[in-house]
Amino acid sequence: MENKYKILWTDMHSNIHHEGMSELPKWYAHAKSMLDFWPIAYYPYYMRKLPSGMGVEDIHDLDKVKADWEELRSFVNKANTEGWPMFMGYEWQGSGLDGDHNVFFKNNENEIAFPLRYQELYELYKDKDAIAIPHHLAYQSGSRGKNWDTHIEAFSPFAEVYSSHGSSENDYGSIPMNRHVHMGPRVGANSVESGYKRGYHFGLIASGDNHSVPAVSEFGSMAVLAENRTKDAIWDAMQKRHVYGVSNERIKLRMDLDGAMMGDCTSFKEASELNLNIEGSNALDRIEVIVDNDVADIINCNHRSSKPEGKVHFKFKLEFGWGPDRRVFPDIASRKWHGCLHTEGSILSVENAWNTMGQAILHQDENDFEFELTTYKTTQTGKWMGSAAITTEGFIFEIETAADEVLKLNVDGIDYELPVQSLLNDSMLFSLDEEAKRLIYDTYQEESFYRNDTWWHNTYKFKANKAAVKADFMYQGTTVLDLSAAHHVRVRVHQKNGCMAWSSPIFNKES
Repeated sequence: MENKYKILWTDMHSNIHHEGMSELPKWYAHAKSMLDFWPIAYYPYYMRKLPSGMGVEDIHDLDKVKADWEELRSFVNKANTEGWPMFMGYEWQGSGLDGDHNVFFKNNENEIAFPLRYQELYELYKDKDAIAIPHHLAYQSGSRGKNWDTHIEAFSPFAEVYSSHGSSENDYGSIPMNRHVHMGPRVGANSVESGYKRGYHFGLIASGDNHSVPAVSEFGSMAVLAENRTKDAIWDAMQKRHVYGVSNERIKLRMDLDGAMMGDCTSFKEASELNLNIEGSNALDRIEVIVDNDVADIINCNHRSSKPEGKVHFKFKLEFGWGPDRRVFPDIASRKWHGCLHTEGSILSVENAWNTMGQAILHQDENDFEFELTTYKTTQTGKWMGSAAITTEGFIFEIETAADEVLKLNVDGIDYELPVQSLLNDSMLFSLDEEAKRLIYDTYQEESFYRNDTWWHNTYKFKANKAAVKADFMYQGTTVLDLSAAHHVRVRVHQKNGCMAWSSPIFNKES
């Protein structure tokens, strides 16, 4: 399988606005803590008031836009000079008739432009190293959903199947598009699967559509399988559709069909071998093998694990947040946490499950991990560009240790125990009840009620999620498929906790 390729992570839909350009250094610092490379998408739009008083989304004054573009160019050039692979781009919406696309450039010398139609956009950049990636495809065509009638494969080598908007894979999947209610509902005619029905060849990614912070874990990430971390190698991989997307946690997905990797075109056979190598961030549930949009096979990853003895290799997520209800305590929007995790075994890897800025790893070695987190609560609803009510920040730890060990966790000076056997059996929840009671008494002079939700709803908490042993978060196997009459094959991976991954298809070069 294609192990010579590195799996590189990014958020390919980070929209920085004119009003936020002063925060570009903060965005960059956060992106570097989360990502392997970063294509940033400048957002030139704002809510303009018509003479009637009605607000409409429109492009800023072009003098402002051009000044921002030059500032972005200078910043990206500096990042590249320092050796960090950063790409510059912008969001293009045009007349809305062709759907929204993010335009990215391999190099940094191109100018920003706003033609009304996708074909005109292509004509402007067809001789440049430029791509235009469609997003939130499944909204209504003509109203900023994807228009497959005007699609150009060479210009748009892949599409965004999932983001903070939800899933555009089809009109019936388990992840709806209901966060931005003013843009919905979704329809099937513009979905990813509709594009495949038309015979188009394009890969799949996920990315956030983030407007206040890049790389929000729960809004999706893009993976690129590239030979190295240079801009040349990354761009080459994107052009070849060697990409996939995850909805949240960073599932590592490698697949090949008779030696061809995801995104490739190859000859399909009556007995084609699909090889999969998958590492989840938690327990895998099932893998769906999809042939021409239909589920052709379901690989069940559930099995009854025996009680581990001796050494055990497992992953678990530790997350912090929740806290006071903003309707009750409007002035309390955030909390800082300091923590240390200790094991007598080995910390093999740590995945940052971060959704906002203000997070830091202070120390990490084989046995100890020290961190600071800032968790936030918000009253924003998601309209216009507000964030959802993000409440948790944390880490996914991969640990190998004795099955009878008790992990030591210190949070803000208080010691807690995490027995490995308990983690393997179920989740563990810890609440700062006394802190909440003091807060309520100091603010409202209330100290008793006939039920505890008055306190519970305003309590900060942290949770050690149920752990998964290696046999549960890893899958490697081969499936034989009759693909003699097929156009494409891809996979959809489901973890037990609901996180998903979508591969790019492998295409039949004869179809």
